[in-house]
Amino acid sequence: MKVMVFVKATQDSETGVMPSEQLLTEMGQYNEELATAGILLAAEGFHPSSKGVRVHFSGSDRTVTQGPFTPAQELVAGYWLWQVNSMSEAVAWVKRCPNPMPGDSEIEIRPVFEAEDFGEVLTPALREQSDRIRAQLETQQQE
Repeated sequence: MKVMVFVKATQDSETGVMPSEQLLTEMGQYNEELATAGILLAAEGFHPSSKGVRVHFSGSDRTVTQGPFTPAQELVAGYWLWQVNSMSEAVAWVKRCPNPMPGDSEIEIRPVFEAEDFGEVLTPALREQSDRIRAQLETQQQE
């Protein structure tokens, strides 16, 4: 199963406080462990929400709002995408993670939808399209 692992933002991350060299070193070692275990598919950190925008959809209307957004603890500061055997395996790996922020912090784990989760709504034509897009992405990543 694939899971998205969200590092929740804090006041520090939202004000642009950069991680220490020690934390970057610890996270680098942790990411190497994830990669060696064959779990890590992707990982990135985000700039503060003050550098972002939100697009609100209402019917055919689109409204763009400039950041920053609040409250900080409901925002995401970074993520990992993992391939694991179970949610308990993901939880076990998160428990090994260095504290991603100075002070208290929180990590959220969410399962990623698989094609089977959509049932009959995912028609053969839609499945074929999804497979074609996935193959295209894999080819582009190998280049």
